[in-house]
Amino acid sequence: MKKLSAYILALLVLLIGSAVRAQSAEEWTGKKAEQWYTKMEWLNGLPAKPGEGINKEEFAKRYHNNPAAWDKAFLFLKNTDFTRLRPGKYPIDDENVFATISEGPPREINSSKWEAHQTYTDIHFVVKGKEKIGITPVEKVNGNVAVGYDSAKDIGFYSTDDGPFYVAEPGIFYIVTPTEAHNPSNKVEGYDGVKKVVVKVRTTPTP
Repeated sequence: MKKLSAYILALLVLLIGSAVRAQSAEEWTGKKAEQWYTKMEWLNGLPAKPGEGINKEEFAKRYHNNPAAWDKAFLFLKNTDFTRLRPGKYPIDDENVFATISEGPPREINSSKWEAHQTYTDIHFVVKGKEKIGITPVEKVNGNVAVGYDSAKDIGFYSTDDGPFYVAEPGIFYIVTPTEAHNPSNKVEGYDGVKKVVVKVRTTPTP
């Protein structure tokens, strides 16, 4: 009897938690998400601005599903002197939040290099040079799979000639959730070397 009661209690907690998460995700839409995003309090004092093409509603939902992880990500970007760090992987919160730093020549735009993730959301943060990054809803490229999704690497590739491109440079960063495909690390004329940080935040899938 005690085991049954414990099971029922655990089930109720799970159901209530699911309902709260669903309600929370539902709340962060439209005008409310826009107002929250525009205040920029989520930057935690990071002296940089988000670029165009960010899905504000989706980011708001994912931020509020895991605010502690996002706060760690933005504080890392704010407090780190990237001139002292070499390319490589840097843990911020184990595998929940980590950064990869890369440095080298950007590539020419390749229509088969649109990538998407399912487990992590990316923050693309250029610290030296400029590069172009394409961002488009993943639903627009789902039918054009170039390389199937690899769960171990959390990446799949798509091919498309469509999708807007933006310029990432110091002071302007981009957030890409699993609802978007992106094509990063592309050459901007006159810039042959780019140093960038990609912070990856494990986010709970939204309903």
